[in-house]
Amino acid sequence: MSKLSAEFFGTFWLVLGGCGSAVLAAAFPGVGIGLMGVSLAFGLTVLTMAYAVGGISGGHFNPAVSIGLATAGRFSWSQVPSYIIAQVAGAIGGALVLYLIVTGKADYAGVGGFASNGYGDLSPGKFSMMSALITEVVMTAFFLIIILGVTGKKAPAGFAPIAIGLALTLIHLISIPVTNTSVNPARSIAVALFAGGGAISQLWLFIVAPIVGAVIGALIQQSLLSDE
Repeated sequence: MSKLSAEFFGTFWLVLGGCGSAVLAAAFPGVGIGLMGVSLAFGLTVLTMAYAVGGISGGHFNPAVSIGLATAGRFSWSQVPSYIIAQVAGAIGGALVLYLIVTGKADYAGVGGFASNGYGDLSPGKFSMMSALITEVVMTAFFLIIILGVTGKKAPAGFAPIAIGLALTLIHLISIPVTNTSVNPARSIAVALFAGGGAISQLWLFIVAPIVGAVIGALIQQSLLSDE
């Protein structure tokens, strides 16, 4: 239960902090944090919670990461379903709190995109479905390569959360214009439930692509980069 609680609250914080920064602060008049600020916010959510609860659950906060770690033999397949349930529940909880905050605005007129992911007309830069698919697969693959590398036996101890948080920041700096950055099915599911419409119809890509990317990244790391 402590492991699942850690995954719940870690993913809760990722969605509330990352998506919250995008919805509430990215374009705030005069002091908006923009793309760079949102990217950093996502990285900081993972960095802070990895230090806070990573020692309890491993600090996955992402179904694709759990599947990737299991593919690499670093995590038990038997625990993957319960981790995913906790992560999706935590993400929805974070999105719900964000929704309650947003609806309290004086001129509230709907949640809009609600930091949801998309391609085509729903892509921030109007990138195609193929561009979105390539982006999500490649970014998640490298995310897993980094995670597996910095948590290996020969990696410097105590620095993994920093490297992983900065990796997620970099991923967002690259891919927000393309898909609004997922690399995390739980994050995508949670906000799409509140955004509705096209975000729901395009959600399949942001579930499938990160999982495929995670498996590819795990296989690359294990076959070509592992020193264990």
